Amino acid sequence: MKKIQRIAAFLAAAALALTACSGQNGGTSSQPETSYRAEQQAYLDKVDVDYSYELTKKLTEFKTNEKLGYRTAGSEAEIAAGEMLKEEMEKIGLQNVTKDAITLDTWTFEKADLTFQAADGQEKTAVLGGYHTNFDTQGPREYTVVYAGRGTAADLEPLDVTGKLVLVDINQSEDWWINYPAYQAHLKGAAAVLAMQDGGYAEISPDALNAQDVCGPADAPAFSISQTNAGALKEAIAASENGEITVTFDAKSEVGLDGTSYNIVGMIPGKDPDAMVMVSAHYDAYFDGFQDDSAAIALMMGIAKGLVDSGYQPEKTLVFCAMAAEEWGMTNTRYDWSTGAYKQVFEAHPEWAGKVIANINFEMPALSIGDTDSIRTSYELKRFMEGFLPTIPTVEGVFPGGVEIIVPTQTWSDDFSISIAGIPASVNALRGDFSSSIYHSQFDNEDTYSREAFLFHHYMYGLMVMEYDHCAVSPLDFSARFAALGDSVDKEIFAAYKVDSEALLAAVSAASEAAKAAGDKVFEVNASYADALHQGDEAKAQEILDGSSALGDGVLATFKLAQDDLVRLTWEDSSIFPHQHAQNNLANLKGAIASLEAGNGQAALDEYLYGVDNNWYAYDFDKETFTYFTDYVLNQPADRLMWGAGRVVGHEDLFDVIHAVQDKAGTEGADYTEEIAALKAAEARQAQLLDRLVQEEIASLEELAAQLNGLAA
Repeated sequence: MKKIQRIAAFLAAAALALTACSGQNGGTSSQPETSYRAEQQAYLDKVDVDYSYELTKKLTEFKTNEKLGYRTAGSEAEIAAGEMLKEEMEKIGLQNVTKDAITLDTWTFEKADLTFQAADGQEKTAVLGGYHTNFDTQGPREYTVVYAGRGTAADLEPLDVTGKLVLVDINQSEDWWINYPAYQAHLKGAAAVLAMQDGGYAEISPDALNAQDVCGPADAPAFSISQTNAGALKEAIAASENGEITVTFDAKSEVGLDGTSYNIVGMIPGKDPDAMVMVSAHYDAYFDGFQDDSAAIALMMGIAKGLVDSGYQPEKTLVFCAMAAEEWGMTNTRYDWSTGAYKQVFEAHPEWAGKVIANINFEMPALSIGDTDSIRTSYELKRFMEGFLPTIPTVEGVFPGGVEIIVPTQTWSDDFSISIAGIPASVNALRGDFSSSIYHSQFDNEDTYSREAFLFHHYMYGLMVMEYDHCAVSPLDFSARFAALGDSVDKEIFAAYKVDSEALLAAVSAASEAAKAAGDKVFEVNASYADALHQGDEAKAQEILDGSSALGDGVLATFKLAQDDLVRLTWEDSSIFPHQHAQNNLANLKGAIASLEAGNGQAALDEYLYGVDNNWYAYDFDKETFTYFTDYVLNQPADRLMWGAGRVVGHEDLFDVIHAVQDKAGTEGADYTEEIAALKAAEARQAQLLDRLVQEEIASLEELAAQLNGLAA
């Protein structure tokens, strides 16, 4: 009864609210007619969250590792899960169901069991998690284990690790990724690294294992060990006579090059086959992956089933895409995740860009964490989302604080790959401590399930699909992007290096005015189209649709241009505007130089030098390791870098400077003349880069403004 009351309350509120396509500041949409509210009600009535829950559990049954799970890129488990999803799409009534083949690197992780004698003399067997590397013991085999602290070059230097297993403690959130200690140990001849998470991830339990993409070569093997088992190993090693112990290891992890997996696609055909709304989630997983991303696939399927069962007849073709290989799918690249999505929109179906007006992507949607739910979205969809929020039905017991909109998309999930292809995208965004506790561990299981959160997301995102479907053109407003670009300009840094911030801000202002006019035009057209549909005036709706064809094509083309020209990445994979790369480096170089001129080398190290590009890793790893993971970003072909290709705009190699300062810091009267000169040379290069990037941004903004003015005309 509570469910029915809540839906009734929603419909009453929706009757008073503007449709999302009308926006908050434009459009003249009248009250939606009963027919549309009836379609919404029919969908809500057909939502079957129990179906989705059972499908979530069914997906977790596909695994390569009988003890831990794992449904990974191109593995038999992923292929079989894809086949099941294809059959399920057909079963629930989706049409044109296909398996889109994609080429990727594959990973199958079967087992990793470590048996050793604990310090108390008892035999202990530890089950380890895996990373995407090659390691096959071909049955139980004896190894020596040594402990190497945090796995830095200094930790490894005094140890003989040749042919041995190296136990290390890492915090991948605050310190470094698994590839650095794994490769450092590999260079010294280690057989493999056993990594214990010392904070950052998998903090839910001392028994937790962790899995992340590896961002490194397959021949530098690594495994995950729990704090409990790592502690027992450390005790045994400490009690030994020579600082090492013998263990028996039985492991099999295999990476294959240029394999095949499949993205599974089903559709609800619309009246306009050339316009689409895309819903997506990924079906690969670590461990059981109940939330990440089995529940997301089930949410997508549950929405599709609810729409089909309700008899909803879409205006646009609704596309439901189960993506392979989100967690990992390409060996030895910085950008080794989101492979399936990238391949889908850039290789399997590049024609979707220009046809898909929006993508709704899902991640971990059956969790209830905190009072507020979140949607992370492209800048250009922010206005649409804000207009949509008042129409969302509530579910008692979950998210009493409502829903917040976060911009922009980031690289953490498939929506980034989809966005840069030219398809505006969003993803349900999690807050709270899930990422540091349960995420990518064996504790991501059925115990995390919130039926209320799952139901809420079925309601919200199913209705969002319908709202997009009732937009004549992609509901984009570029104002938020340009406002963020303007806010990102550090005038003090620009002035210090004689770069014209006023010219950039003037270009931002002109583009913002054009964006407002174009945005108002888009939302007015969409409001008129939605009105016609809601009034049942199909002839009027078709007239508006036909008349807005050029507007629809133009707004998506402009979105793609903004993605190409204004989206760049830091060395830590965060989305930034181009000038921010050099601006950030200059701020840190300026501070480091001032510190060294004052004779304070430690301040230069602690406060500034680590913030220049990826030089944080120069502090603790040798030059070969540092250079390896720099070069594989700068000097690989685009088809291996995928969504990261060309997004990092440069690099300052401060390895030698940092090590020289480390050697001198704390020495009274240390002479930093050479280091200051090197940093000033880097400063000059970054000043030139900032000027060039700003000029390019101005040119891009002028072109974007011209396109937007054309749309508004």
